[in-house]
Amino acid sequence: MKSARLAPYLFVFLWSTGFVGAKYGLPYADPFIFLSLRIFIAAGILFIAARLMGTQIALSRGEIGKSSLIGLFLHALYLGGVFFAISQGLSAGVAAVITSLQPVFVSILAVKVLGERLRWSQFAGLVTGLSGVVLVLGPTFDSSVSTVGIAAVFVALFGSTTATLMQKKFGATISMVAGTAYQYLAAGAFLAIAAVVSGGTHIDFTPKFAAAMIWLILALSVGAVLLLLRLLNNGSAASVSSLFYLVPPATALEAYVLFGEKVNTQGFLGIGITALGVWLVIRKAS
Repeated sequence: MKSARLAPYLFVFLWSTGFVGAKYGLPYADPFIFLSLRIFIAAGILFIAARLMGTQIALSRGEIGKSSLIGLFLHALYLGGVFFAISQGLSAGVAAVITSLQPVFVSILAVKVLGERLRWSQFAGLVTGLSGVVLVLGPTFDSSVSTVGIAAVFVALFGSTTATLMQKKFGATISMVAGTAYQYLAAGAFLAIAAVVSGGTHIDFTPKFAAAMIWLILALSVGAVLLLLRLLNNGSAASVSSLFYLVPPATALEAYVLFGEKVNTQGFLGIGITALGVWLVIRKAS
């Protein structure tokens, strides 16, 4: 179906805008309380959607536990790590390139954890894609970046990698809408506690903050996350994770359009190499 073919590209676009949303919203709120509020609202929307769709909301204790665990890794550690890193002065570009290492770890670990086979062409694609990402965002690296920020974004990388493997291993059997809502409840509670403990509970409700919040909830927390889970349920972990290689180049292009940050010749070359790497990973074996 045409919609199925377009789904990966829609996911890349939506996911890449998360860095733009963070840049717009973080000047007006502390990172953990920002994310906690966003995630709790998204949970409420999904519970209402599940009710309207007639989807079962009351999951078993085991399903709620698994969903909560996935949520802690995917939303609390991944999003929390990225937002905290950016709030500490780490550029969105550097955060994007570090988290785009996820496909390498997922593809290698999926062989052991999920029993997936990694073809040589896929391995070549992973290396090629990473090379393209480095070319695109290499100029953004700064020797003076925050050590704490870099550590936080590696926590985010660990969270997204683990969550991807967990979703592929046992998440497909759980109701997608209700399961994601429980993911958000667990992650929202964790982030709210982190906000209180760290003393970061300030929010300045400006129009820019409201716009960023609305976009991040609807496009990211509802649209992109459900799309990601659907893609994981229907494809291999390696193939879906390779799409994250396209997120940094997409973010670079959006930054050029929205903030006037230019993409040089090296950047365009990197985008082409990244696209080639993704194609090598997701193409069907002959």
